[in-house]
Amino acid sequence: MADRDDLEFTYSLIDRIFRLSLGELADFSGAKYDGDFSLSLDEAQRRKHEYVAEQIGIGPGRRVLDLGCGWGPLLAFVRSRGGTGVGVTLSSAQAAACRRHGLDVHLQDARLISPGRFGPFDVVASLGAFEHFCSPQQQRAGRQDEVYRGLFARLASLLPDKGRLYLQTMVFGRNMIPLDQIDITAPRDSDAWYLALMERQFPGSFLPYGDDQIVRAASPHFRVVSSISGRLDYIETIRQWRTRFATPSFRKTLVKLQLLPRWLSSPDFRLAFTSGVSANSVCFERELLDHYRLVFERQDVRSLRS
Repeated sequence: MADRDDLEFTYSLIDRIFRLSLGELADFSGAKYDGDFSLSLDEAQRRKHEYVAEQIGIGPGRRVLDLGCGWGPLLAFVRSRGGTGVGVTLSSAQAAACRRHGLDVHLQDARLISPGRFGPFDVVASLGAFEHFCSPQQQRAGRQDEVYRGLFARLASLLPDKGRLYLQTMVFGRNMIPLDQIDITAPRDSDAWYLALMERQFPGSFLPYGDDQIVRAASPHFRVVSSISGRLDYIETIRQWRTRFATPSFRKTLVKLQLLPRWLSSPDFRLAFTSGVSANSVCFERELLDHYRLVFERQDVRSLRS
């Protein structure tokens, strides 16, 4: 799994710029347009939250775990629906931002969540965190499936029979190239270069190979209810994010000036945040990456064997 330092690099460094660009409780995972790209970013994110609520059952009295809660948009939505939301993240900036808005968020490794500490939940949601659960080192050691199976077993222990899990994640797409070809010294604009740039933006993280690897790893404890690609929606989400991040403001300029020492001292920082391209958008367009919305239902072991 990506460790705390990795996630601090990816998320905490952009915390203030993110909040100045997208809002205090804005969502940093793919929105849901369903092909209607006339929707605003906020409308499409709201549509996603409503979809999650419909699929897993978010409402009054329901206790919801948000795994990798980001800046708390889903937790705020749960609260607006009369539910009780608990979030976990490894980004200190995200945790602090959530707590400022009265959200129950813990600086916690998702692999260590247990009923003994957090109690049971009615449902679990994870929007974008699954991408960070397996590290490149674990994948090279042949442990990727093991990591995923362990996570699903832990989540199953938090849920009742037929309790639902919503999982939204990037995966490698149908045009993914062999791993040994990924190289930051490859020609700029090549598939190999864009994927290497993605590695710099998300250090310590390795993606699943399609939704089928996820479904297979979940199968000892969960049955899949639905699996839908949101690749085109994510391309539009990124386009609207980039527009908002590029909108100038005096406060954003001050924040960027404060990051100047990091820019001067860290080649990885320069590549990750100031390369001038959107590596993830290009990777989605070329189908090197895909994006899935999966709904699972926890099954009693006996029903799985029958």
